[in-house]
Amino acid sequence: MKYVGQSDYRHSTTPRIGVLLTNLGTPEAPTAKALKPYLKQFLWDPRVVEVPRPIWWLILNGIILNTRPKRSAEAYRTVWSERGSPLLAHLEDQVAGITDRLTSAHGDHFVVRGAMRYGTPAISSVLNEMFDAGIQKLVALPLYPQYGGPTTGSTFDEISDDLTRRRWLPAFRFISSYHDDPRYINAMAESIRAHWEKHGRAQKLVLSYHGMPKRYLIEGDPYHCQCHKTSRLIGEALGLIEGDMMTTFQSRFGREEWLQPYTDETLQTLPAQGVSEVQVVCPGFSADCLETIEEIGMENRDTFMEAGGARYEYIPCLNADAEHLDALSAIVTDELRGWLGQPHDAATTARLARNLGPAQ
Repeated sequence: MKYVGQSDYRHSTTPRIGVLLTNLGTPEAPTAKALKPYLKQFLWDPRVVEVPRPIWWLILNGIILNTRPKRSAEAYRTVWSERGSPLLAHLEDQVAGITDRLTSAHGDHFVVRGAMRYGTPAISSVLNEMFDAGIQKLVALPLYPQYGGPTTGSTFDEISDDLTRRRWLPAFRFISSYHDDPRYINAMAESIRAHWEKHGRAQKLVLSYHGMPKRYLIEGDPYHCQCHKTSRLIGEALGLIEGDMMTTFQSRFGREEWLQPYTDETLQTLPAQGVSEVQVVCPGFSADCLETIEEIGMENRDTFMEAGGARYEYIPCLNADAEHLDALSAIVTDELRGWLGQPHDAATTARLARNLGPAQ
């Protein structure tokens, strides 16, 4: 094997701690041309679609990539902003906020960066940048509160694949979930309370999570259970009782059964059950993106209102809210225990470089 990054480790570099924040991904532009490679990378991941590769290759390349990019581009255009992709813009803000918090609390020996599992900035290119900046310890935080094989597991695969091709490896820690962390739960509850204080409460609070094939649950993925625990803890923090809230799952595709109840079908049936007011929040998303802004904020609103609903409100994701950044920074800090000793000063680093340099 040819290893990459001959300059991964340098004796003269001040040791730094790397914090890698990741999210799912985004195309570079809201166009069919940009969507095609993005969707190909995303949908070819065996963690995302567990179908035998020869069969899936034919379906993906023969049908999906010839039809879906155009439809997806139209949807992305509805959420694109002056800063481009909302998911990427929020990730940049989260990186900046967590950098400020870690630096203020522990000094400037951190390199905090954000990357996307699919699309850009790619995990491998961001890791190159972090190694060039001198990191010798690395903690990765995928910004999915609940663990899922297609999200968190796939992120671990990508990081691991990169590290297997490096001559030198840093100390490495990976945060696989924070679905029941009290600080995350409190940030979610505070966000909902703030919305209620401004707009009042609706009849029902719907907590909508990204969907997943039911088969994954049966085969051992904890995602479904973690989503329900998150909902229960948020409900307890808000003082809600049974009937005040419900958990649903969105964004399914394909023909097999996914986790239920489905968000769209639920919203379509609620008015007939006497529920004419709903507020929807997405605790499985750390930042607003296509699936929250367009699917929940627009499509599902239309579904509910056309079915006879009278009031529909989407409560935005935590994004770069102060409470959210405080929570994420604290979660990272917990993982850094034992790594937060004082770094070498410049003189010590220079001495070590002289004494530990390659033999002449």
